Amino acid sequence: MHRAGFVNVIGNPNVGKSSLINELVGDRISIVTSKSQTTRHRILGIVNEEDFQIIYSDTPGVLIPKYGLQVSMLQFSRSALTDADVLIYVTDVFDQLDKNIDFINAINQNPAPLIVIINKIDLIDQHKLEMLVENCKNIFPRAEILPVSVLHKFNIEPLKKRIKELLPESPPFFDKDQLTDKPERFFVSEIIREKILLHYEKEIPYSVEVEIEKFTETEKIIHISAIIYVERDSQKGILIGQGGKALKRVGIEARKDIEAFFSKKVFLQLFVKVEKDWRNKEKKLKDFGYQIE
Repeated sequence: MHRAGFVNVIGNPNVGKSSLINELVGDRISIVTSKSQTTRHRILGIVNEEDFQIIYSDTPGVLIPKYGLQVSMLQFSRSALTDADVLIYVTDVFDQLDKNIDFINAINQNPAPLIVIINKIDLIDQHKLEMLVENCKNIFPRAEILPVSVLHKFNIEPLKKRIKELLPESPPFFDKDQLTDKPERFFVSEIIREKILLHYEKEIPYSVEVEIEKFTETEKIIHISAIIYVERDSQKGILIGQGGKALKRVGIEARKDIEAFFSKKVFLQLFVKVEKDWRNKEKKLKDFGYQIE
């Protein structure tokens, strides 16, 4: 008997969804930073064994959209409700569970088995945890509740075991040697964007999109040319920094991670361009791979 299914991970921003996905998949398919809205796309990570295939889906945090990009991000999150064989809702010990009540109602009405993960339990005591578990039971009456600490890998193995048990009988949806649905260029752009999220503050990280203009691989080296788009000339100046030092730091750190990702030497060139108000331009959002209704 072979089991296979889509296990879709949803929740509010910055509760540890991407960290959990990376732990479940056993590889780094999603970038992780302390900033909310780090994940912008729906990303699949595929785990294959002889008798099962699990397709984990990482999604952007649920939010009230303020511009076109965030509308697309919310659509990625909502789409995770339509094809789920198992739903995993991630919260943490600081999260306000009921701030997106319409989305919670949609989850409760969904027929897929539901596991609610309470992350970061290493930061609270037992009494507080018991209160959070009771609150989760009230908000998600049909859910299985599992407290975890992704950082310390606590309760990850029981979660993996339960997910396998909930998978329906099915042939695999993807080839058994496939690890994700995203192309190599996507992961390169995400690594570059991660470094920008880590090193810049205020509006810069949220006004940036990375496009891979050239990706040429030879036996010994990969040549990559990437364009970093910002919305204003002032943002371009901040991103580049005095004498180009800030952008050079992003390039050096990104190149090291890309080389580790591909296990090959990388030559990386970064360019910065201004595309005014790109987050509200439908054509540009489509060009960058975002869903537009």
